[in-house]
Amino acid sequence: MNSIGAGVREIRVRDADGAFRIIYVAKLGDAIYVLHCFQKKSQRTNKEDIALAARRYKQLVEELR
Repeated sequence: MNSIGAGVREIRVRDADGAFRIIYVAKLGDAIYVLHCFQKKSQRTNKEDIALAARRYKQLVEELR
């Protein structure tokens, strides 16, 4: 998910309750940072969910400097 930031990945999970997404980055230091997780309500990912993950990624990069 380069639209959010370098090294950002997502995990997609489907079960009887619906579809879920976990957006994370594992290439910063020696930790895995979960930026956002949510249940999908439609085919397209909500722009607010992407924007929230992008803001958190930016804050994380600034904190790690």
